[in-house]
Amino acid sequence: MKSRSLLSVLTIAIMFAACSKSENIVKEDPKPAPTDSTVTATGKYILTVTPIASTGVADYIVTSNSLDEGKVSIIGNGLEQDGTYRYYLTTNNKFFSFLYGQGNPGAVTAYNLIDGKLKKLTNFQTETVQAFAPVNDDVLLMKISRNIASPTSYWYRVNTNSLTITGEGSFNTKEVLNNGELAFFSWMTQVGNKVYAPIFSIKGAAPSAFSTNYPNSTWIAVFSYPEMKIEKIIKDNRTSYIGQYFTNGLGVVANGDVYAFSPANASDGTKITSTNPSAILRIPSGTTEFDKNYFFNVAEISGGYNIENWTYVGGNNFIVSSSKKQSDGTYSDATTIAAVNVVDKTFKIVSGLPKSDEVKSFTERNNYSKKDGKTGYIGVNLTSGESYVYKIDASTATATKGLKVEGGAITAIEHLD
Repeated sequence: MKSRSLLSVLTIAIMFAACSKSENIVKEDPKPAPTDSTVTATGKYILTVTPIASTGVADYIVTSNSLDEGKVSIIGNGLEQDGTYRYYLTTNNKFFSFLYGQGNPGAVTAYNLIDGKLKKLTNFQTETVQAFAPVNDDVLLMKISRNIASPTSYWYRVNTNSLTITGEGSFNTKEVLNNGELAFFSWMTQVGNKVYAPIFSIKGAAPSAFSTNYPNSTWIAVFSYPEMKIEKIIKDNRTSYIGQYFTNGLGVVANGDVYAFSPANASDGTKITSTNPSAILRIPSGTTEFDKNYFFNVAEISGGYNIENWTYVGGNNFIVSSSKKQSDGTYSDATTIAAVNVVDKTFKIVSGLPKSDEVKSFTERNNYSKKDGKTGYIGVNLTSGESYVYKIDASTATATKGLKVEGGAITAIEHLD
């Protein structure tokens, strides 16, 4: 498809998605972006922070030379964004910030680093999307139906060089699994020249749209790219669905193998109905089938923990956020950070972090790693109101306190050259 201006194509794409007339307006931000006066002419770590406030909050972006020491504050510093509930992606040395519109159009803002200062490249409105991922030089976005009476879902390709939409399309997600339920994609990941998208099978109707009659089944859709045609559905029945809502359950390791984790928390809307354990499956490099000889039973090896999210740090190592199943059959928010080696099938709880009753939240997604095989950085937000970056060594399962962030809770850690 011939590239068109971002403004005109987004307007067309939003109209194509059948929104109200008032939602079809795409507005460029005419104001120049403010910059962080503290940045220097080198690469920077990018941290996003939600201020400590009960109402009217807007997420901030701050920069730092180091994650291992020092402190940074959002008070009188950084870039104030338009709204909270934001999600982030760094690709092609650009930092993308997505405002989750909760049913309304959401803003997408892109930044790069010029002479050590953050520069806003574009700011536009598009449909709130439920999955996005870097693919080649693009950002692939997907707006996914959760209503079986309106089963059409939409995808858009944004080129990160031209910042234009260069492709768009739609498909009927009721026809993907042909089991009477909708296919809802938890996330998307580039694997070679394909896009893999793990699937929730959901009823898509009241009283619980995300409930399912298939809590012990696993599916991954294999899309061609850039056409975004489904070429194959990879299936398995040893786990529940892969990943979670807005959570990437896939990881591609150095040799090209794909690993997939299941949190084992599919439900009927009131309780967890998955009876399969939280586990990790493998798709060997160059294949489109699960390896029947590989099964990493995380729940068994860990003594009852699941995996809720993970950060790939290189080699065969991941830093994972976990919790244990409660007596009522549910899982709480992540309470534990662990180091997982998917080849050795090891699960080691990380030492050196604050006690669980001192932790309010971890940055479960958008953590940073230089992918050296062991090192990752996560945000730890304490019940005291303080927030720190912790360096995790996956090879030794140890954590070291680093950069202090003042004024709010850390929500993402990224890097720009």
